[in-house]
Amino acid sequence: MRICLRRREFIAGLGGTAVWPLAAGAQRPALPVIGVLSTGSIGFLELAAFREGLKETGYVEGQNVAFEYRSAEIERGRLPELAADLIRRRVAVIFVQSSSATLAAKHLTATIPIVFQTGRDPVQDGLVASLSRPGSNVTGFTGMSQELTGKQLGLLRELLPGATRFAVLIDRNGPNAPLITRNAQAAAMALGRQIEVLTAGNSSDIDMAFATLLQKRAGALLVNPNTVFAARRAQIVTLAARHAVPAIYPSRADAEAGGLMSYGSSTRDLNRQAGIYVGRILKGEKPADLPVQQATKFEFVINLQTARALGITIPPTLLALADEVIE
Repeated sequence: MRICLRRREFIAGLGGTAVWPLAAGAQRPALPVIGVLSTGSIGFLELAAFREGLKETGYVEGQNVAFEYRSAEIERGRLPELAADLIRRRVAVIFVQSSSATLAAKHLTATIPIVFQTGRDPVQDGLVASLSRPGSNVTGFTGMSQELTGKQLGLLRELLPGATRFAVLIDRNGPNAPLITRNAQAAAMALGRQIEVLTAGNSSDIDMAFATLLQKRAGALLVNPNTVFAARRAQIVTLAARHAVPAIYPSRADAEAGGLMSYGSSTRDLNRQAGIYVGRILKGEKPADLPVQQATKFEFVINLQTARALGITIPPTLLALADEVIE
């Protein structure tokens, strides 16, 4: 009986030993991969909020989903090759944060889902057929930033009621530069103000734009929302401070970096919502069934430190409107 018991113990132990190497050598299922395609630096995408949205749907980077990052570093001409690389790697979905990057990816794939976060009109840019029925593999969120020009200029007028001439800084290489120019001119006319349109595409252009602004004696500056200007935020904020130019910017990050005021849609909220959409797509929903959504949360931020440095007193009416005042 003792010998029989030992034999059974031996067989059981042998079975366990024989199975273990197979279990240890078995490959884990590959994680679905999210491709992130950016016109500017990846660092400007505010991906923390995007990851929060993903987490709300049950996806956590490194646990049950992976990321592949591709950045054009402001060189839009590189977007097609970067998008092609993500497609070759068979990513499950592509997240982009500009119309240019979305178009680059859309032209190369009609099957891989694409979720965008843009400040422009996605129908006008040709990203989707309509907001309610995207109709393809593309959907996402828009801040509709170009529609905020009148509001931003109105805030400048409230700050500087005596100023008769404003300036707007526009990316000369942006696909909608003529339309943005017309919108800014119409908004200024409605407010009874003149406006100087300044264009720039690189750092040297931005320096020249400020020189022109001073020459034209513009009382304040509106910085148009753009990836190029976001990447050169420090330069623009520094020049505005150096030349004592009151300016309003499109993003909270601009005011936090030392800009006087900012007004625009909440990029953080849009990115979180985009993360939720990506999670839903990973679970099987189709982009064509997910309507494009417009921003519902907007932020007005005032930097009082910058106001003091410029010798500007912020009217109480503006302080009361602000969502945040940086002391």
